[in-house]
Amino acid sequence: MQNITRLFDFPYYQLEHYNLPDALVTKYGNEWVKTSTQEYINKANALSRALLNLGIQKNDKIAVISSNNRTEWHISDIGILQTGAQNVPIYPTISSEDYEYILNHSEAKYCFVSDQEVYDKLKAVHSRIPLLVEIYSFNEISGCKKWSDLLESGADTSNQKIVEERKNNVLPTDLATIIYTSGTTGRPKGVMLSHNNIVSDVLSSDSRMPLRKGSTRALSFLPICHIFERMLTYVYQYGGISIYFAESIEKISDNLKEVHPHVMSVVPRLLEKVYDKIYAKGSDLTGIKKKLFFWALDLGMEFKPYNENGAFYNFKLGIARKLIFSKWQEGLGGELELLVSGSAALQTRLTRVFTAAGIPVMEGYGLTETSPVISVNDMRNRGFKIGTVGKVIDNVEVKIAEDGEILCKGPNVMMGYYKDEAQTAEVIKNGYFHTGDIGEIDSEGFLKITDRKKEMFKTSGGKYVAPQILENTFKQSRFIEQIMVIGDGEKMPAAFIQPAFDFVKEWASRHKVNIGNSNQEICQNPEVIARIQEDIDEANKKFGNWEQVKRFELTPDVWSINDGHLTPTMKLKRKIIKEKYQSLYDKIYRE
Repeated sequence: MQNITRLFDFPYYQLEHYNLPDALVTKYGNEWVKTSTQEYINKANALSRALLNLGIQKNDKIAVISSNNRTEWHISDIGILQTGAQNVPIYPTISSEDYEYILNHSEAKYCFVSDQEVYDKLKAVHSRIPLLVEIYSFNEISGCKKWSDLLESGADTSNQKIVEERKNNVLPTDLATIIYTSGTTGRPKGVMLSHNNIVSDVLSSDSRMPLRKGSTRALSFLPICHIFERMLTYVYQYGGISIYFAESIEKISDNLKEVHPHVMSVVPRLLEKVYDKIYAKGSDLTGIKKKLFFWALDLGMEFKPYNENGAFYNFKLGIARKLIFSKWQEGLGGELELLVSGSAALQTRLTRVFTAAGIPVMEGYGLTETSPVISVNDMRNRGFKIGTVGKVIDNVEVKIAEDGEILCKGPNVMMGYYKDEAQTAEVIKNGYFHTGDIGEIDSEGFLKITDRKKEMFKTSGGKYVAPQILENTFKQSRFIEQIMVIGDGEKMPAAFIQPAFDFVKEWASRHKVNIGNSNQEICQNPEVIARIQEDIDEANKKFGNWEQVKRFELTPDVWSINDGHLTPTMKLKRKIIKEKYQSLYDKIYRE
């Protein structure tokens, strides 16, 4: 196989060049079960044959909803695509009503689910999805057809010839998948991505991933229904990299120690949590150990790449790595060589300290509509600059509009929004996709994101405020779990803050502060408020007077996806948060 042009070409390319015994690895119970490249292909073909037996035609839609990343998802993906049908992945955490909307809008004929919880949510609305013929489950569920039965029914190879014909008739320009973006407002939009959209992005991103092909382990943890993780799994398949699937956020620490991965993707929130845990452990140390820990941490915060800090700094860093940072590496499995960060802005202190610790964090940028990568950092060839999202990948063009908006053109730009020509025309103009992000390209060609165009607001004094920059700075406080800066049309910026309740309790215990038992009591405690005010005042020094947060209110709720504060990719649903805390908003601005 010379050229990969369709997504299902990746496993065949892997078979020819690497033929891994552990292409896909999932933990069932206490056992990590390996699927070889050959077995992966065999099962995908069996599924394709079974789907043909069910009467699946080209351009039919099959939805997949899985609570965790697992081998079955990838076999389903290739099995569906080989028939010329499309895979419609759905976030497991969204509401039953959103399941209903997406399945009806996409006209999905079949749906594969992972477990009882997803099945129950889907079953509750199944009667309102007239075109959905059947549900199959990866796990064994009473009353639900088994996904494994499809593999058995496809064991008969007599119609493999038809599978091959279907594969040959799939063009690179054909639709491969519809990914419904979670959206911070309104109904989800169905992003149509062709085989070529994603394949081009995989091949261009691959050259930015410094991985040893054929001998590397990846831990896959971020939701596979999101294009970021999905695209990376194709990169792994292309590079002969074994993919181990993490069980859950609760078990990720154990999984890291079991798998010893070399590469893993992260979102900033996960990295913040890892850092906070490390910091808490360091704070519990005493004497010389504690001093050494914070000396190493301060050193890490000063990190600059390419020996910019000079020989003496490197000498000290060598000591810090041996005495302190080696323990960080151990906690993350001991062999991590690369973390790839995406989906939201990463605090520069985290990039510095983890890279100093010998675990480089390469931040990238993109959107579902761009398959997703537009740019990414790469430690090699001076392609890494802290505070940026790297240089634009090959074959993609970026230009900055007059108002600062980032515009993107290339083979990775989506076909459009499904059944929505009007919205497609709004974002794709003259061949350029309008990202909605504000940014700049520096003299060395590095792209920097400054804010979301739609999220910037003007105070009543006519001054522009970019809330994301403020929020990312304030979130460096260990007392702040979530923050949303407000003030559109008002005299000054203010903020809603969800305290980091676990840390606040720890702090209160250490300082013998009586904060009560409930979140409500914590939010009303004057000492807690005063301590958070200290961090706000300190962070405010970095900003102009017109953009400083002058007031804030604490919220007792834990902001979550289920309660509607956050999208499945952990972005703030600003309109909903403002509505939820209208009384606090009025207290800030009307009292």
